[in-house]
Amino acid sequence: MSSPRPADVQPRSAAAPRQLVVLSGKGGTGKTSVVAALATLTPSKVLADCDVDAADLHLVLDPERRHTETFVSGKEARIAPERCSACGLCMEHCRFDAIRVTSHNGGRSVYAVDPIACEGCGLCARVCTPGAVDMVDAERGEWFIADTRHGPLVYARLNIGGENSGKLVTVVRDQALALAEEMGASLVIVDGPPGIGCPVIASVTGADLVLAVTEPSVSGAHDLERAAELVRGFGMPLTVCINKSDLNRDMTVHIREVCATRGWPVVGELDYDVAVVRAQVEGKSIVEYGGSVVADQIRKMWDVLEDTLKKV
Repeated sequence: MSSPRPADVQPRSAAAPRQLVVLSGKGGTGKTSVVAALATLTPSKVLADCDVDAADLHLVLDPERRHTETFVSGKEARIAPERCSACGLCMEHCRFDAIRVTSHNGGRSVYAVDPIACEGCGLCARVCTPGAVDMVDAERGEWFIADTRHGPLVYARLNIGGENSGKLVTVVRDQALALAEEMGASLVIVDGPPGIGCPVIASVTGADLVLAVTEPSVSGAHDLERAAELVRGFGMPLTVCINKSDLNRDMTVHIREVCATRGWPVVGELDYDVAVVRAQVEGKSIVEYGGSVVADQIRKMWDVLEDTLKKV
């Protein structure tokens, strides 16, 4: 670790930073590209990448880490070979097939636990007569605080096969909010995970405004409605951005009509432009890269979002 752990998160006050969460009902809509562009436009903010299964906002922002901490959640079994009698009861009773005979030492079986398959239920420890199974804290990943050219970024990396991504999302979001309060920043911008699962629910908890990024396709329209239904369940205001809107004008019109019917303001429609890809290759947001109508469209969208945040 390179610095002390940030202060524990305190209950939110009336002067607490606003939280803007950017979601997408499906992956690949351009959500992170939009977040990177908004980060370029907002002066006083903390960024949080809550897509802990596949965080990629840091690829554009080139962060310099100043704090790293292990994410521990739940338990996993470990077998101490020196105490193991090789009776095989642990492997016999494990319903998750997480215990294997790994080798033979002088004709004696040696048992070991596959940490990816282990569910941490503890049954093996209960049936182990010599007490050779220990239930230890499970390290599921890491979370980081970093400095970028656009302000602090909190993000995380879930281990392969790691569980409890929703809990890790909560850690990232809470630490970003605590950091914003410590700095006196007025806004936390959250790059949320795609879909509508537990990580998304953890991302939107406590949000002041949600921006759903969609695309003009059948799946984009369908998944926008699923994400919007989730947000509606939390009673949060929802705005919509239609990315690559010029690729399918008919579907863009359809999404616009659906949004008008449901009361979801469409705050931005972004054209498709290969300049966005070129910007990513250079490690820049489209606003930093410039030379694209998309940059101007995002600036106009941010003006609307900024005004909306002042009112919620």
